[in-house]
Amino acid sequence: MPRYEFRSPRLFVEAPLAPGVRVPLDAAPLHYLRDVLRLKPGDPVLVFNGRDGEWRADLAEEGRRSMALAVVAATRPQTPAGDLHYLFAPLKRTRLDYLVQKAVEMGASRLAPVVTRHTQAERVNTERMRANVVEAAEQCGVLALPAVAEPVALDKALAGLDPERLLVFCDEDAPVADPLAALAGAGPGDPEA
Repeated sequence: MPRYEFRSPRLFVEAPLAPGVRVPLDAAPLHYLRDVLRLKPGDPVLVFNGRDGEWRADLAEEGRRSMALAVVAATRPQTPAGDLHYLFAPLKRTRLDYLVQKAVEMGASRLAPVVTRHTQAERVNTERMRANVVEAAEQCGVLALPAVAEPVALDKALAGLDPERLLVFCDEDAPVADPLAALAGAGPGDPEA
């Protein structure tokens, strides 16, 4: 895992990032930086958008009540997204939040809720999932945000998979106690995988 700085706050922004760019802050990030973290003009903030890498920006006043981020220099280049698609049966709210956070931390590139016969969650709030993706990426240093898919039935999700994609199914009743041993010979096209 690449080294990066955890002491400066990290903020996801939608705007393109380059030296000299000023990114105006909306109410929520402004409140977070100014009122929660108590940052002052000139304080550094790390920013990323999932496309242009990570940049150091300085908090700058934009008038009496507004602030912006003045982008200064790149700190890390954009890393390509991995190729880990995480399909899961939706869980109830708090547990789903935790699942999303951990999936982002492990480098998932796509989060895909699948509805099974025994799914208990009545609906999936994909906007909340996307907000959790951003929050987790801000906290753990990830630069590439995973895509969040709309829920689909399990049979449709499986039918839509590339036949060459390695599919790992977590079976609690499987006779193999060591997951690494179970994956040792697995690969694309392996009928036992």
